[in-house]
Amino acid sequence: MASMTRIYVFLLCLMSPLAGAHPHSFIDLNASLLTEKQALIGIKMVWLMDELTSAELLHDAALAKNSAGAWKSMADEIMENAAAQHYFTQINSGGQAVSLSAKPNDYSLSRLGNKAVLSFVLPLEKPLPLANNVITISTYEQSYYVDMSYITDDAFSLPTDITASCKVSIHTPKPDASLLTYAQSLDKDDVPEEDMALGSKFAQTVTIACK
Repeated sequence: MASMTRIYVFLLCLMSPLAGAHPHSFIDLNASLLTEKQALIGIKMVWLMDELTSAELLHDAALAKNSAGAWKSMADEIMENAAAQHYFTQINSGGQAVSLSAKPNDYSLSRLGNKAVLSFVLPLEKPLPLANNVITISTYEQSYYVDMSYITDDAFSLPTDITASCKVSIHTPKPDASLLTYAQSLDKDDVPEEDMALGSKFAQTVTIACK
């Protein structure tokens, strides 16, 4: 499989045979903050893909006899393109967008049963002070072809050194009936209007409030 096709398989899940109703693919998110001297320096992300989304990646790995080189090559391609899409993640601090740095060095692609798992450290361009700060984090794919969600409240965790001063909460939006109907009407090949920002309307918001 050509490298660009593999990237699309992961990022856009074009191999899915399902028709009708966005989303077509599902990624369960887990995350934890990385801190140093009461400042946020990165976010450890774990993306667990559903079986359909994972199938082509696992097939390619099997063809390569699951060699470490094959997994590393796929991970390299995925991270390079995820970085170009700002890791599908929007971080705000005090209402201002937080800049992320280039492709991280700490990442891997693996399997868990019939599912592929991407693990990486989301790199901040510079440390972000936590004291008296409110940070929001949203991870989503803009067309809502892929649903990216924290399934449980404990899927986003804080390190022990800041649990006394920071609290985390996850808000899951409840789109109105007309928006749900529109999303469900989209076929596999349909792309919502870009200015509609469909994915953001279904995106969860993680809020970290620190004193």
